[in-house]
Amino acid sequence: MASEAEIRERLRHVYWIGGGSGAGKSTVAAALAERYGLRLYGTDASMQDHARRTTAAEAPHLHEFMAMSMDERWLLRSPETMFETFHWFRGEGFHLIIEDLLAMPPEQGIVVEGFRLLPALVAPLLADRRRAVWLLPSPDFRAYAVDKRAEATNRPGFVHRTSDPERAMRNLAARERYFVERLRNETRDLGLQALTVDAALDEEASVRRVSECLGLS
Repeated sequence: MASEAEIRERLRHVYWIGGGSGAGKSTVAAALAERYGLRLYGTDASMQDHARRTTAAEAPHLHEFMAMSMDERWLLRSPETMFETFHWFRGEGFHLIIEDLLAMPPEQGIVVEGFRLLPALVAPLLADRRRAVWLLPSPDFRAYAVDKRAEATNRPGFVHRTSDPERAMRNLAARERYFVERLRNETRDLGLQALTVDAALDEEASVRRVSECLGLS
């Protein structure tokens, strides 16, 4: 197993974009990858693969979550419990993100994005702290982004697989507020970059601001 210092050196070519759901991480990362010739790695797309690659001993909260019904996940627990026990928020499977990144050719820069990039886990891997930024959506902006995403995909979200989609959505929104507040506090305490995203910031402005934060522009 490589040491933390060795991993940090091997990941010098990586740019990190974390943040809350609905903050525009995927859109911004894709734009930066195209604009600057970077490889794009979205951690959301790897979640099913990473779930298969873990054991219950390695990721107990993940395997407990997988065994739940949709109502058990999103209706029968408080938002506080949902937040405190959500496996990705606890860093389960994060080591598999690192494994994936280390397996990619180092000759090309990589922009990696996703809510699974927790500040406390990413910080020790940064040779240059300007290579990471977290996008923190306002509640109104996140609601707008979620609705826009649903329209674009033309299909209802997973909350519609519960017996009470409206209540599930409220629980999910409350859980997300807890998570964004955690990100805000962690980035501040660790001296990491964070940007608040709201309706006043259009897509091109977001791309430009993130590019500046990461030292790409």
